[in-house]
Amino acid sequence: MTRLHRIPAYFEFARMAFLKILAYRLRYLTGILTYFINVTVYTFIWRAIFSASDTVAGYDLPQMVTYVAVSWIIRSFYFNNIDRDMATEVAEGRIAISLIKPVDTQLMYVAQTSGEACFRAVMFTLPIAAVLFLAYPVRPPASPEAGAAFLCSCVLALLIFASINFIVGTFALRIQSIVGVIRAKYFVVEFLSGLLLPLSFFPERLQRLLLLLPFPHISYTPMQIYLGKLRGASALGALGLQLLWAASLFAAGRLFWRASMKRLSVQGG
Repeated sequence: MTRLHRIPAYFEFARMAFLKILAYRLRYLTGILTYFINVTVYTFIWRAIFSASDTVAGYDLPQMVTYVAVSWIIRSFYFNNIDRDMATEVAEGRIAISLIKPVDTQLMYVAQTSGEACFRAVMFTLPIAAVLFLAYPVRPPASPEAGAAFLCSCVLALLIFASINFIVGTFALRIQSIVGVIRAKYFVVEFLSGLLLPLSFFPERLQRLLLLLPFPHISYTPMQIYLGKLRGASALGALGLQLLWAASLFAAGRLFWRASMKRLSVQGG
């Protein structure tokens, strides 16, 4: 089977992931409430901080409320559990079934994540956005161009996050349990992506260092585009850097997977 002939198979993986997640609709209804509570808590915190000053680190209060709300909205889209799924399949011995399929394993996981992201966009992201835009004074994108670039940036953020998770999940081929690795990744990404705190609040030298890493391009970069802090050539440059990171992490994941396959030890079965 040639690579072109395999393309419909990846669309089928995406479709099956979309249908599979329909069985967990209630989880997403409770997730909407959870995200709303998260945004509410952070909004109250930022309101207290801004009570002493009109601007902090280049943001005013409406911008910060928008930053917090939209950051969590896009997280509901790009979030995925490739690493946990891979660890479970290895632990239960089901990874062998994936390996005998005549498809690229990495692309299979990416396709499944894409199908899940499509479901989340419709059943999770849009409802969360509707609730938050009604509950808080969330600003729209700075311009139509910023809105279009923001959507592209969100897709690239999904690819970056998926590639990071694939690399983390591949550790399951080398060690018996990657629970600790997954937890460490979770906290690193949440903090360094700019979800919990914009990178603008970090010291300037640390900002420059962090921007050399892929994490800020998951949340911080899309939000800079959304708020109009990156415009024109700067926005295009940011999108190009996101694309570069997505491609680099995908390639790194492929190399790590091939090297780890030589040490695969399937448990269970």
